[in-house]
Amino acid sequence: MPMPSSLLRQLSGYGLTTAHILYRLPDHPALLQTFVWQEYDLAPEFPELTGFLDFWRREIDGPLHSVRVAHQRLIGPAECRIATEFALH
Repeated sequence: MPMPSSLLRQLSGYGLTTAHILYRLPDHPALLQTFVWQEYDLAPEFPELTGFLDFWRREIDGPLHSVRVAHQRLIGPAECRIATEFALH
């Protein structure tokens, strides 16, 4: 059974990226609308997000106002914490 592509991406260093996009409505430029985009991406270059924003600027009429980005690697090095110690004789 093949591994899901999201797991393969995470193992390759991708993390979950969320972008909160504010853009102006074309017919009412004083109003802002919100859009949330989420995808696995590589920090700090963010090639997936960059490609999406390039598409937005090229194809969508609503001009971008601002973009806030959050990124979290979901698979990382394991952490080990010792809660108790036992002395063996």
